[in-house]
Amino acid sequence: MSAPGATVATMNVSDLMTDALGRIPGLVHGAVDGLSVDDLTWRPDPEANTIAWLVWHLTRIEDDHVAGVAGTTQAWDDGWADRFSLPLPADDHGYGHSPEQVGEVRASADLLAGYYDDVSARTAAYVAGLTPDDLDVVVDHAWDPPVTRGVRLVSVINEVNQHVGQANYLRGLLDRR
Repeated sequence: MSAPGATVATMNVSDLMTDALGRIPGLVHGAVDGLSVDDLTWRPDPEANTIAWLVWHLTRIEDDHVAGVAGTTQAWDDGWADRFSLPLPADDHGYGHSPEQVGEVRASADLLAGYYDDVSARTAAYVAGLTPDDLDVVVDHAWDPPVTRGVRLVSVINEVNQHVGQANYLRGLLDRR
């Protein structure tokens, strides 16, 4: 409850999305900054994900899903795929990868952070203009019920938060080994 005469600020949908997604870049940088490629591909066991894979994957998911709802091209297709030069299909984003495929994602901290920063900037520009009505638009009829833009964006927020947390957990293990 606010004090009598106090102004109550309201948050709109674009502010909410901007805030939720705007917290991720610092977490991504915290997971990768200062690490070598060998550190980024370290695994606590042979079947575990790596920091490099987790950051690449969360970025690919955000890039793919936000570009899909925004109707834009992915940053991946605007040069990042060539910079990474991974031995994976061009449209791969990591879903369902085997331990061997996880191990194929090798990249420097600068490359991983640069790709995430580009995707994050594109996402921020897109969500800045969202209205409540925009969230109700169906963007995927392949599911029952069909997926709305709002549901897809919440899925992105959930996915990137889950994986950036995992990457930072691995960073903690790596720092303590």
